[in-house]
Amino acid sequence: MADITAAAVKDLREKSGAGMMDCKKALTEAAGDMDAAMDWLRAKGLAAAAKKSSRTAAEGLVGVEVSGTKGAAVEVNSETDFVAKNVQFQTFVRDVVSVALEMGDDVDTIKATSLGEKTVEETLVTNIATIGENQAIRRAKRLEVSAGAIVPYIHNAQAPGLGKIGVLVALESEAGAAVLEPLGKQIAMHIAAAFPLALNAEGIDPAVIEREAAIFKEKNADKIAGKSPEVAEKIIRGPVDKFIRENALLTQAFVMDGKTPVQDVIAAAAKAAGKPITLTDYVRFQLGEGIEKEVSDFAAEVAAASGVPAKA
Repeated sequence: MADITAAAVKDLREKSGAGMMDCKKALTEAAGDMDAAMDWLRAKGLAAAAKKSSRTAAEGLVGVEVSGTKGAAVEVNSETDFVAKNVQFQTFVRDVVSVALEMGDDVDTIKATSLGEKTVEETLVTNIATIGENQAIRRAKRLEVSAGAIVPYIHNAQAPGLGKIGVLVALESEAGAAVLEPLGKQIAMHIAAAFPLALNAEGIDPAVIEREAAIFKEKNADKIAGKSPEVAEKIIRGPVDKFIRENALLTQAFVMDGKTPVQDVIAAAAKAAGKPITLTDYVRFQLGEGIEKEVSDFAAEVAAASGVPAKA
């Protein structure tokens, strides 16, 4: 039997909102696995789905930049939020975004690119030595349209183009900037707030959908009991379809009014402009998203990514 620590119970309680004893029981049933324990709580109706945004443990900055019909976003991590306010670190993040805009979003390619007299990776190593804290380029993404606009948005910007949530929206259209820029900004703000899993239903990971279906099936076990497989499938299909609809960007309810699907907002803008508008892709980078490490482990993670030993 897994040793269930008080810290693990506290962590699950903060993520799920469930009671302390329920969290302990969930962890016991799941042999200490946090994700499985969360699924157990949800299946019992004791917790809602956890947003990824509640699972952030890294510091640093997300940067975005747009040039013409191209845009790039990067995440550069540090050990503490203090470094994110350092001008040298901020300048480095902006430089990395500019490199990604030119070279693409492969991190190894970005690291090998020249940045003045040094490569990006050599500059990173120098920054680690002079700032005195481990740092790492975690990820990058570049978007491009043949015609239209890439619209950037930084939520709660700490400096121009830099913050903790960065969004890019790719709108393919012959409509002018007067139409695309405000539309793109509204959609970007929606993305920052609503956290879609994918652009459309087809883009959502099938494993995620299967996991949700299993939870709904367990939650409705009493309704499914004794039913044929066909009827049981119909019972859980409704909640699964709702999950997909609420997590695919184009079918999410637009946060500005809480009811209109995003795809209908775009269609209305296209009709008013007299030009087709297609949302082809988006990026949403949230600082530390998906990193579930104890603070004491984070230095080792960024050290491994940067190739520089963590400080003792």
